[in-house]
Amino acid sequence: MKILVIGSGGREHALVWKLKTSPQFPKIYCAPGNGGIAQDAELVQIKADDLKGLLDFALKEKIGLTIVGPEAPLAEGIVNKFMQKGLNIFGPTKELALLEASKAYSKETMQRLNIPTAAFEIFDTPDKAIDFTNRSLLFAAHYPLVVKADGLAAGKGVIICKDRRQAQLAIEHMMVRKAFGKSGEKIIIEECLAGEEASILVVSDGINVIPLASSQDHKRVFDGDKGPNTGGMGAYSPAPAVSEEMHKRIMNEIIYPLINGLAKENKFYKGVLYAGIMITKNGPKVLEFNVRFGDPETQAILPRLKTDLADLCLASIEDKIDQIKLKWEEKTSLCVVLASGGYPGEYKNGLEISGLEEALWEGSPDTYIFHAGTKLQSANGKSQIVTDGGRVLNVVSLGDNIRQAIDKVYKAAHKIKFAGLHYRKDIGHRALERYLEDTYMGAQAD
Repeated sequence: MKILVIGSGGREHALVWKLKTSPQFPKIYCAPGNGGIAQDAELVQIKADDLKGLLDFALKEKIGLTIVGPEAPLAEGIVNKFMQKGLNIFGPTKELALLEASKAYSKETMQRLNIPTAAFEIFDTPDKAIDFTNRSLLFAAHYPLVVKADGLAAGKGVIICKDRRQAQLAIEHMMVRKAFGKSGEKIIIEECLAGEEASILVVSDGINVIPLASSQDHKRVFDGDKGPNTGGMGAYSPAPAVSEEMHKRIMNEIIYPLINGLAKENKFYKGVLYAGIMITKNGPKVLEFNVRFGDPETQAILPRLKTDLADLCLASIEDKIDQIKLKWEEKTSLCVVLASGGYPGEYKNGLEISGLEEALWEGSPDTYIFHAGTKLQSANGKSQIVTDGGRVLNVVSLGDNIRQAIDKVYKAAHKIKFAGLHYRKDIGHRALERYLEDTYMGAQAD
């Protein structure tokens, strides 16, 4: 079987790496890929937003399965185009990709299906939005609140505002200065939920659902959850905050109502669904839905998955999710993102990366490096890996517990060098606190 993975980040490298372990021994292509993916798949020089080029390639090569990594091609309707030509493609149609592509659509869907989420208001002009912040109505009287760009913004279109002035600056930033282009033509203002975040990924065939392992992302760029939001600076799996009881609540109060509610409206969601959850004192509430594998959650989850990923994706396409039984490594996985200096703002590309082999050796066994923003180039007669993006590398380690995983991943990350390298030093801190507390309580009981 031939498989095409679309995208060029760490998520796509993790997908390619996992597909390589398939007992079906597939021939794997990746478009456009990156410097690390080039070692595991044949790169195709077609951009992820070139839907016609991707379709023509898939038809020519008789691709048996296409997996879409980033959200933009899904939002543009790549699934619809492939399906019209009888090609197997993993992901939701353009209409259902709006769950991520339009936060307004997503919030209105949750409201219609009685899915718990933050109170919100939608605005299509800056004057209306600013007027709302000037009036003491509903949740606007209670800061902090959250201002979100309606459309896709690479995980950066969310601003938490501590007071009215910050809220109005955020509105101006998005709607007047157009920091996120058309994505900020409409915005959502919502209450700021307090609690602990978790990421729940499930795979659906439109009727049946199977959950993947839980995980937790770290959005802020600096230690202590400080600084601006990013696409994600690290993740770990499983997430201790998601107990068995909480997981059942999330499935029963959020996931099943969404999938079943859409099906009743004759909208059958196929593919992976990512639910960003805030576990509040009043139960789980949805922060956002994504319509593709999370990044960097995927990098933390897939090393724990024993089941064939190709089988899982095909089961979603062929309405056979109920026939899949997932098997997992009983270990903790931790992913740390190595970023360019200045990210999520301006940064330099083309910086040579060293220490990749040493990092793998330091963290062995069960340590992996997934490339995100890298490029393979020739210089002085030799090939070298250089930086080519904001999030450059993902270092992932498995351990018997969160403490072991943290120790391994940071020893490995320390070996990697490039100018301006930045990464958080506290990925997994919440899980570690729980682990140490449980260990202490267990020792006291003994």
